[in-house]
Amino acid sequence: MLHEQLVACPYCGEAFTTFIDLSQGSHCTIEDCYVCCRPIELLIESDGTNLIHIELSTDDE
Repeated sequence: MLHEQLVACPYCGEAFTTFIDLSQGSHCTIEDCYVCCRPIELLIESDGTNLIHIELSTDDE
């Protein structure tokens, strides 16, 4: 189950849409910013159906 989520890059601040697979449950993934191309760590909390929380961080945090 893919969930469309608007997020803001922690580096450049630009907003972009990402797709999150909620069926994976809580997990961590890396995705590059579509604007500045820097790697963003996404910490996703999900119960397998609903998005509970998402946190974005830089690779140096």
